[in-house]
Amino acid sequence: MTRELSLQPRLALLASLVPKGAVLADVGTDHGYIPVYLRQKGLIDRAIASDIGREPLDHARRTAEEYGIDGIDFRLCAGLDAIASEECDTILIAGMGGETIRDILAIAPWTRDGRHTLLLQPQTKLGELRMWLCENGYTVTREHLVRDKGKLYVVMVVTAGESFTPSAEQLYGGLALEREALYGDYLAHQIMRLRRRADGLRRSGSGEAERFAALADALEAKKGEWEHDNGT
Repeated sequence: MTRELSLQPRLALLASLVPKGAVLADVGTDHGYIPVYLRQKGLIDRAIASDIGREPLDHARRTAEEYGIDGIDFRLCAGLDAIASEECDTILIAGMGGETIRDILAIAPWTRDGRHTLLLQPQTKLGELRMWLCENGYTVTREHLVRDKGKLYVVMVVTAGESFTPSAEQLYGGLALEREALYGDYLAHQIMRLRRRADGLRRSGSGEAERFAALADALEAKKGEWEHDNGT
């Protein structure tokens, strides 16, 4: 009997957002868990699993072999360098910094042609990635939250859209997170970060301190409204 692959919460959320029947490009696939899981469940047509490192790509191949999975094309490349627009309809980029995700997308402008769904899970620089996406022809249609090993992660569902400049409140508080059960926890974490930053700036004599303090106050008010509306 073939063993079933199980995923940790962060990866399980990402897998759940891949459209059924998709042709998936999993960029930075690491151990290849998501494409192997989705192929094992019969949820995707086929997949490209790419990684910049030969060792993680070999791990991904071994995962597919271990679970007896075919239909995955393994490619050694940086970002989307060896993946063409017509080869996929869903692109998953997770587990790397927001600036790295930005750089991958910046050299692949076809990702905003309206024919692709992007699933992005930045580990750092989330605000910077939100800003870049909004200003460069992408729309964040939904953001999801998941807690994994005590840490909150944001997963973004992104498609083509109209460019605009988001507010600071949107960059820190989220573009489309209000429907998430963990939103209050997310805002609390952001408020704490902003107040800590404001305190550090005050100690250094920077005039920027009050801007971050005011933003923390705005998110505090938003958190109170969200908790009232959601009965928490």
